[in-house]
Amino acid sequence: MISPYGVFISYQVNVDASGNNIIGDAANECTISVDPTNLSRMAIGWRQFDDVTSNFRQAGYGYTTDGGLTWTFPGVLQPGFFRSDPVTGSDETGNFFYLSLRSSWPVQTFYCDDMWSSTDGGASWSLISGKQGAIGGDKQWFTIDKTGGPGHHFQYQANDQASCDTGIFNRSTDAGVTWGAQVDIPNEPIYGTLDVDSNGNLYVGGEGNTFYCARSSNAQIGNQTPTFDQVIPVDMGGDLSGGGINPAGLTGQCFLAIDHSGGPTNNNIYMLASVLPPGQSTTEVMFVRSTDGGLTFSAPLRINDDTNHQSKWHWFGTFSVAPNGRLDSVWYDTRNAANNRDSQLFYSYSTDAGVTWSSNVAVSNSFDPSQGYPNQDKIGDYITIVSDETGGNVAYSATFNFNPNNGQHEEDVYYVRVFPGGQGPSPTPTATPTATATSTPTPTVTPTATPTATATSTPTPTATSTARPTPTPRGTPTPRGRPTPRPRP
Repeated sequence: MISPYGVFISYQVNVDASGNNIIGDAANECTISVDPTNLSRMAIGWRQFDDVTSNFRQAGYGYTTDGGLTWTFPGVLQPGFFRSDPVTGSDETGNFFYLSLRSSWPVQTFYCDDMWSSTDGGASWSLISGKQGAIGGDKQWFTIDKTGGPGHHFQYQANDQASCDTGIFNRSTDAGVTWGAQVDIPNEPIYGTLDVDSNGNLYVGGEGNTFYCARSSNAQIGNQTPTFDQVIPVDMGGDLSGGGINPAGLTGQCFLAIDHSGGPTNNNIYMLASVLPPGQSTTEVMFVRSTDGGLTFSAPLRINDDTNHQSKWHWFGTFSVAPNGRLDSVWYDTRNAANNRDSQLFYSYSTDAGVTWSSNVAVSNSFDPSQGYPNQDKIGDYITIVSDETGGNVAYSATFNFNPNNGQHEEDVYYVRVFPGGQGPSPTPTATPTATATSTPTPTVTPTATPTATATSTPTPTATSTARPTPTPRGTPTPRGRPTPRPRP
C-alpha cells in the first residue's frame, strides 16, 4: 500500500515478499531507527499480530535501503515468543539496537527485556543481552550515549515499574551486552524517554504525580552507582491519559530530547506530550523547553493550532531534534473528522528552539483507528520520528487497507517523510521559564548481569486494561503500588 497525501507519501512497511499487504494481520506500536552514516538505511520495529483474533504478538521488524520507498519484512525476532513494546535506536556509527519486552503466554507472569543488535541496517538481528538479560520492564524506553566522554556507548533504559526485578532504571556499560540491576528514580517518572547531553549527563522524562525531568550526572561513570542528583517538576499543561479514542491504550507518552546541534541552542532540553488538560476530555500536544540544564522550564505551549481544539483529539504526540536544531513534531489529529474519531497524521516544525511552531499540516489520509483491532482494543501506545538536516522520518500505524474477510480496515505500519515546506510560522510566543523544585538522589545500580546468547520460553498474549485517567500521586523513591490499571504491555 502506497498512500499519497499531497506532497507526503506513506509507504507500508509490513508487506509480503512482493510488497503487497498481508491480509488478516495487525501491526502497531512502531519505532524507527535511521543510520546516521547512510540516511537511506532505516529499520522499524513493531508489535506483530499474525492473527487479529488472538492477543499473541511478536517482535516484527522491517528495513529499507532506499530511503523508505520500498520495505522488506523478513519476519519476527524470535518466532513463537510473545514480545511487545518495541524500542529501536542507532549509535553514531550506524549499528541498530532493538529493546524488546518479553513475557509468558497465555498468562503474563513476568515483564523482562532483551537487547538485540544489527550491523546490517536492520536486515538481521542478534540477541546480545541473553534471554531477559536487559532486565528492564514494561513500557521501556532506552537511549545511547553518543558523546566522546567516559559514558560513550553506554545504554540507559527506564520502565513503568512493572519490571523484571525492582526499580525502574538500569544501564549497560558495554553497548547492551550486560546490564546492571535496576534502581528507582526519585518521584518515579514513568512513560517517558531518555537522552544524553553533550557533557554525558543523562536526562529522563516522565510522569509521577506530575511530570518530572530527572538528571543523573554520574551514570556515565562506569564504576559508580548511578544517582539522580536533580529531579525537577515540569508543568506540561495537563496529565497523561488513556482510553477515550484508544480504548485499551494510552493517548500519549512523554518524549524528552536534547539539542545536539553545537550552536546557541546546544544542550537545550525539550519535552513534549499529548496531555489531558484540566476540565477537558480530549488531549492537546504540549511542549516545554529548558535552556539551563533542566533546572527551569518554560510554561507549556500548545502545538496543535486548530480553533476548536478543546473538543478534538490530538494524540500520540511525539517529536525529535534534527542535527541542525530544528524540531519536528507529529501526532494523530481528529480536527477534520465529524465523528471526532477518524484521524490524520499531522506535522509541525520549529526553527527557533520551540518558541514558535509552523502552521500545522496534515501529512496522511484519514483513517479510522477503531478498526482492525487485534484482540486488544488499541492501535498501540506510541509512534516515533527521527529527524535529519532536511526532514523527519516517521513510523506510524494506520488502517488504510481493507480486509474483505471481516469487512473492516486493518492496522498496518507505515513510513512517511515529513519536511518543512508550505507552512508559515504560527508565532505563538512561549511563556517565560519558571524555576521550581529541588532534587533528590536515588538508590543503586550494579552494572552486572550475565549475557547468555539464546532464548527459550513460550509465547504469550497480554492482559487488557484501561489506562489511568489521572495519575496517582506517589511519594519519593519508595516503590509505590500500581495506580489505576494501565494497558499491559
